[in-house]
Amino acid sequence: MNLSELSALTEDQAREKLEAIRWPNGPVCAHCGCMDNVTKFQGKKHRPGVYKCNDCGEQFTVTVNSVMEGSHLPIRLWLMAFSIMCSAKKGVSALQLQRQLGIGSYRSAWHLCHRIRHAMLQEPLKGLLTGTVEVDETYVGGKPRKHSGVKAKRGRGTKKVPVLALVERNGRVRARAVPDVSGKTLKGAIREMVDPSATIMTDEWRSYRGIGKEFAGGHHVVKHSSGEYVRGNASTNEVESFFGLFKRGIMGSFHHVSRQHLNRYCDEFSFRWSERNASDAARTVTAIRAGEGKRLMYKEPVRS
Repeated sequence: MNLSELSALTEDQAREKLEAIRWPNGPVCAHCGCMDNVTKFQGKKHRPGVYKCNDCGEQFTVTVNSVMEGSHLPIRLWLMAFSIMCSAKKGVSALQLQRQLGIGSYRSAWHLCHRIRHAMLQEPLKGLLTGTVEVDETYVGGKPRKHSGVKAKRGRGTKKVPVLALVERNGRVRARAVPDVSGKTLKGAIREMVDPSATIMTDEWRSYRGIGKEFAGGHHVVKHSSGEYVRGNASTNEVESFFGLFKRGIMGSFHHVSRQHLNRYCDEFSFRWSERNASDAARTVTAIRAGEGKRLMYKEPVRS
């Protein structure tokens, strides 16, 4: 369903839609996983959508054991927020979402966005990256104020936060903030996330040297410093395309992202990129289902 259709739903219809997404084969107890012995409460004495498991005796609703658990926002708004964040290629700010959905406070909208990003988190990894994998780093952060007396330095050596991305050609991406761009850090991340059968593509940064010995397809390098961007099959154009989208989102939609929350934005952009061949509706369903078993309390992003 698209955003227009979701916005026309009543709260009961939205709950039924969410139940169909999370429970395609019927209600499942959020506490013990029972499917065959569940009763739906009827009547005015019970809240809509409450079920009881006759095996473990616990009550639950469709939002229990998901990123939506404990939320006071209507399910209809949750579905619309998922739809907006899954379809906005460059992201959408919490302030914009607050205005679009009529959410009462910025704090609620901000926490809503972070919970949806938490649903988009692709950990644990569903299989290592395979085939041809392009690897590169970029730097995220604002420019020094003009009166600070500090001359801004671009690229490696800057005080901005480095972000590493590994892009599987025509496939998935893994991106995350890293403490530095040393060989230990970058090669360690490649070993962690890439299958040994893969082929590695990077630029000529010295920290990548020697990694080819550990992968069946070897390590191919393009020399950007010499004006080389493609040599046969060797290039890093796809990972640079991901970074182009990521940085335009940071600058255009969010303007500033703190170091402590940067990985959540990496998760959001990585999810949309990895699911880019799906329709907006299918991507939204995938994100909602990925939120099962995940909780994010307000204090966690605030204190992280």
